[in-house]
Amino acid sequence: MTDMLAPLLHVDSSADREESVSRQLGALFVAEWRRGGGTVRHRDVSAEPVPPLRAGYARLGRRVERKGVLSLADIATLIADDEERREWDLTLPLVTEVLAARTVLLAVPMYNFGVPATLKAWIDRITFPGVFVDPATGRKLLAVKDFVVVNARGGAYGPGTPRAGFDFQESYLRVYLEDKGVSPDRLTFVSAELTRVGDIPALDGLEDLAASSLSAARSRLLALANP
Repeated sequence: MTDMLAPLLHVDSSADREESVSRQLGALFVAEWRRGGGTVRHRDVSAEPVPPLRAGYARLGRRVERKGVLSLADIATLIADDEERREWDLTLPLVTEVLAARTVLLAVPMYNFGVPATLKAWIDRITFPGVFVDPATGRKLLAVKDFVVVNARGGAYGPGTPRAGFDFQESYLRVYLEDKGVSPDRLTFVSAELTRVGDIPALDGLEDLAASSLSAARSRLLALANP
């Protein structure tokens, strides 16, 4: 992390408002960030879901792709009807938030081995053709940003565990973000595992491992928020 005075975009996606570990860990990072003087923009895609894509998004996206990489202003000039206008009006503020951020914090629970549908809807909408590429130079605009992904998992999915191959949470986000231009050395994953210990009988006896994982995640996030 660098430049703490630059803005942070914090995206929450857990449906659980009371006991969510991803929300708790995200809030810890944010509190430390603010103590360092940084500013924060918070978007909760569970509380305010991003609408799924409609036909106007696809039509406008195809028209833009045929033209090549365009500026946001030039994209707006290609809008052909009210539905396309509605889709662009839903998309542009989300894209602008990402572009304005110096660091992006994604707080992500594992749902059914992957990411929540609410986060996927946000990802789908911000992935409009060319918006993260500089039209003048071809440079990928996300390459200069830091991304911190907080993963919370009810079980254990780390390397060597029986369910390591079931992890489509971190693997998906890593491939997606790097494909969009995020530099691997500026992409950090922090995972808290076994968060459902105490709820699921099959996890009984793993309390110490769960506590250790949570403690390590907290320490890592505090270090990231205080470079």
